[in-house]
Amino acid sequence: MRLILCGPPGAGKGTQCKRIVDKYALTHLSSGDILRAERAAGTELGKKAQGYMDTGALVPDDVIIGMMIGAIKKAAGNYVLDGFPRTLPQAEGLDKALREAGEKVDAIVNLLVDDEVIEKRLTGRRSCPTCGAVYHIENLPPKVDGQCDKSCGQLVQRDDDKPDVVRNRLKTYHEQTEAVVGFYEAEGRSILNINADRDIDEVTTAVFAALNKIDG
Repeated sequence: MRLILCGPPGAGKGTQCKRIVDKYALTHLSSGDILRAERAAGTELGKKAQGYMDTGALVPDDVIIGMMIGAIKKAAGNYVLDGFPRTLPQAEGLDKALREAGEKVDAIVNLLVDDEVIEKRLTGRRSCPTCGAVYHIENLPPKVDGQCDKSCGQLVQRDDDKPDVVRNRLKTYHEQTEAVVGFYEAEGRSILNINADRDIDEVTTAVFAALNKIDG
């Protein structure tokens, strides 16, 4: 099964990807995770991408396409793409590469959440720079305000979760990434629109129900 998971930043793509991976035995290919790993390792790709990621802008298409095609080839035809493709050139590049390999995307899972909800989700997140634990000032607050529950110390707000950056990320999503869904719809691919503004387990149930129809 070859899937693409779409949706605005903060829609819960990472969580749903992990559950899809577990149920259908797929490889989770997250462009964000791969890029962050490259940045942490101090590679040339990581250095090139850092400036774009810290401002909420998109990393250039040619860099992302090459990186993701390489990861897709290793997945041997069973994967869910998280955070890719984000632009029409990326979608076209992916489609071309898959056609050359005699493959195609089976379905696009499209998580739908209003901008106002996304802003609250992202700007309220706080993380521990030591252990990586993630909290939310309203939905999942730490036991002591501003402090990690594991006694690691002060929690921080990631640069890409700050209000101005979140708004820029949403603007970028609407201007560029939404068109990807339209591209696949025009290609006749299955678009599975899922309301993601509800309990995580309810979203998962809806995703599995939609995917079972495709898989069946």
